Amino acid sequence: MAGTVRVRFAPSPTGHLHLGGARTALFNWLYARHHRGAFVLRIEDTDRSRSTEENIAAIVEALRWLGLDWDEGPPAPGYRQTERLPIYREHAERLLRAGRAYYCDCPPALLDRERKAAQARKATFRYSGRCRERGLAAGALRLRIPEEGATVVNDLIHGPVTFEHGQLDDWILVRTDGTPTYNFCVVVDDVTMRITHVIRGNDHLPNTPKQILCYEALGYPLPEVAHVSMILGPDRSRLSKRHGATSVQAFRDAGIVPEAMVNYLARLGWSHGDQEIFSRAELVELFDIKDVAASGAVFDATKLEWLSHEYLKSLDGARLAALAAPFIRAAGLTPPADPARLVPILDTLRERAKTLVELVAAGRFYFAPPAAYEPTAAQTLFGPEGARRLGLIVDRLAALPEFTAAALERAYRALTAELGLKLVDLAQLSRLAVTGGTASPPIFEVLALLGREEALARLRRARAACGGTA
Repeated sequence: MAGTVRVRFAPSPTGHLHLGGARTALFNWLYARHHRGAFVLRIEDTDRSRSTEENIAAIVEALRWLGLDWDEGPPAPGYRQTERLPIYREHAERLLRAGRAYYCDCPPALLDRERKAAQARKATFRYSGRCRERGLAAGALRLRIPEEGATVVNDLIHGPVTFEHGQLDDWILVRTDGTPTYNFCVVVDDVTMRITHVIRGNDHLPNTPKQILCYEALGYPLPEVAHVSMILGPDRSRLSKRHGATSVQAFRDAGIVPEAMVNYLARLGWSHGDQEIFSRAELVELFDIKDVAASGAVFDATKLEWLSHEYLKSLDGARLAALAAPFIRAAGLTPPADPARLVPILDTLRERAKTLVELVAAGRFYFAPPAAYEPTAAQTLFGPEGARRLGLIVDRLAALPEFTAAALERAYRALTAELGLKLVDLAQLSRLAVTGGTASPPIFEVLALLGREEALARLRRARAACGGTA
């Protein structure tokens, strides 16, 4: 198929979007953007018993979270298979009129017995063709497969893969109840949507010769095909729930940065030299489906968290604030009403977290005073002398003309010198008072970001906890 590149991602809405589907969507999106083509989203919802509106919404939400925008697709009409039944019916009738398909009325019980018999002799079940020449006017509609020869799938990743027709059977296009089958819908959809390149998981490779023969029976040109290897767990079996989280939503809710997830998925089976971190623009510029490895790619949660950490350190401040705000609320906290105030707070936490969940946990004290103090530290620092020192700190900070990190540091150093102490003595005491612990970003930045009123209130509360007056 010559002309503009058109690719599609066609999920079945029987659950949330898993990592394998997300990577397939990403590879399609990158290929389309690289070639300035079109990325089509199609919902394959003919499995009425398992397809739900909630799953469709979840898939759409996951794609949007990943930043994979589509040029055509829902909510526009015509991109859900249940909306396209007349198109399938028309193509089925064409095949029937041309003699490329025929009706079959073999009872399911008979076919089941023959299937079990094939299994017993360790053979692939293949429909016998019993109804091929009977000229029936009703039943299940089957595609007439050539009895001899072979179909070669010229795969952009795996190279030529040959399927002998003797291993294929006259597969069902339309069931007895009139519903079209998956393989038939896919061919008709890809043709009518003018898809030029079919990029999908290699679990679909066995379906491809069937679909090629259907294209040929309809007289349509074939798209290019590329079958992407499976994502594997650490034990090199197919990634599944027993390996842990597998859905995009699960990683989103765990606080993985979306830019990191896109970067990580792109590198699962694709590479460009030794480079690990890619901007979205670089991925679009460099990606080619022919560079994707044919072998399976092993999912590494540690590598994903490393990437997320790298992105947390480098993201634009406003972008990071927008990503973090929902996690702050989810933790039962209230972010600043002005998002701009959140940016410098997060700047002090970037280096301390691999996920947005960890980021919020590390900075919880910014949004709520400590509910308790670290016991060991409190036992050491919170006593009569601690109360006296906190009183002096409060008096000194209340009198500061400006409440900046630099001014606070000067005040602390001056008070430390007057008392004959080390800076750490007052810094750790203050850190425990305002954060509840002994590890935090630089204390002068913390105090300045809390603001004079809140910082003094916490210092006074801690003084009271020492046995002094608030």
